[in-house]
Amino acid sequence: MRPAEALIMAGDLGTGNERAGAVLASAVALIGVVLGGLALARSAPRTATAGAAAGLLGTALAGLHLATSSGGFGTGNGRAGAYVALVIGLTAVITGTLARARSHRTTPTA
Repeated sequence: MRPAEALIMAGDLGTGNERAGAVLASAVALIGVVLGGLALARSAPRTATAGAAAGLLGTALAGLHLATSSGGFGTGNGRAGAYVALVIGLTAVITGTLARARSHRTTPTA
């Protein structure tokens, strides 16, 4: 048995039990969407980078939850929520990247 399999079986690797991992991933990804939206509105490159990073982290957490959870939809373990978190996280990454690209085009050169 590989070490990663042993950690997963022992329950030491993952994002929490049942729905907690999906809720955590969704919250982080949603923060990324908000930061990306603010960056689009204000043309702030640092906020855009933070939004894209939060979206990437939310996507990674959702993927980790999907990889370590058992069961299917309707079992209460948060698989559907993790899929929603994946979509929200990818939206945050795209929004942050667009805001970052837009801020580079509108930044005056000195």
